[in-house]
Amino acid sequence: MKKFNKEERLCSKKSLDLLFKNGSSFLVYPFRVTYFFVAQPQKYPAQVVINVAKKRYKHAVDRNLIKRRTREAYRLQKEQQLYGFLKNRSDLLLLSLQFIGKEKYEYVFFEKKISQAFKKLASQIQTEKSPSNENN
Repeated sequence: MKKFNKEERLCSKKSLDLLFKNGSSFLVYPFRVTYFFVAQPQKYPAQVVINVAKKRYKHAVDRNLIKRRTREAYRLQKEQQLYGFLKNRSDLLLLSLQFIGKEKYEYVFFEKKISQAFKKLASQIQTEKSPSNENN
């Protein structure tokens, strides 16, 4: 389960539009996390997209480095920290991790921040649980 398969990546334009138009978001610097639940059972409980702004990082090498570090931190922590509280839900979590930081950080920093983002996401989902179930 420590893999990052194609089915776990958010690629659909329709789903991306839905996520960014209707999703809720919060900030765990250097990430803006946007999430939305859809009634679409999948093999995996979450699909994620990782963004790094071209405006902030002009060189593709820098953007790719940040995306690689973010993807690796996500891949290693998703099973224990994200999928753990999504197991009792039948709907699919659409998740966006936008890097909005101004400098390149070491991998350990990414690992710590992704962990904080997952904890905050879990607490936000639990506080919204009753209203989100009424909407779906």
